Amino acid sequence: MNKYLKYFGIALLVILIDQAVKMLVHFQMDFGSPGQIPIFGDWFKLHYTTNPGMAFGMELGSDYGKLLLTSFRLVAMCGIGYYLYHIIEKKQPSLYIVCIAMILGGAIGNLVDSVFYGVWLNNAPYNASTPWFHGQVVDMFYFDIWEGYLPDWLPVWGGSYTALWPIFNVADAAIFVGVAMILIFQGRFFPEKPENTNSTKEEEVNQVSE
Repeated sequence: MNKYLKYFGIALLVILIDQAVKMLVHFQMDFGSPGQIPIFGDWFKLHYTTNPGMAFGMELGSDYGKLLLTSFRLVAMCGIGYYLYHIIEKKQPSLYIVCIAMILGGAIGNLVDSVFYGVWLNNAPYNASTPWFHGQVVDMFYFDIWEGYLPDWLPVWGGSYTALWPIFNVADAAIFVGVAMILIFQGRFFPEKPENTNSTKEEEVNQVSE
């Protein structure tokens, strides 16, 4: 039982930190640029905003888009949770399990926003109520590397005002770090199986005898 508590506890810690930071931002900061707090000059700021859709603010186009997105997040959370249980049982490398636990915690952290915040916090986008499963995700960490209008010749985003780096939250950071670590250490997590040298030798002997 302790082995499950250890890793699911990591996911729970990510959720608690994520939600605590979001509550502080929502109740202690003004929305948008007026409430912006510089941390390191102009390039790193706390900036309260809400994200109605997926990563980078992308949205599904229909009236049911938000509901579909939240439902997908719910299914993904269940899948990741079961997978975490499975790899704990299979005694996969500890660091790999930690990465999956971080991803699970981040997924649930943003799911809480999508399911509850439209009713609890009236955050659509900031001060308007929405039905359950239609809440918007609270973001606050802003690396202001560059922002402005993109050239008109660019497809899709041409002519739009954008920032070079998106605003994100603790849950997003946990997911990013978890995925990045899996990519960096995939050789350790998924080592290649050695070839069956015995069968190779047998084939060589058969070829010689023929």
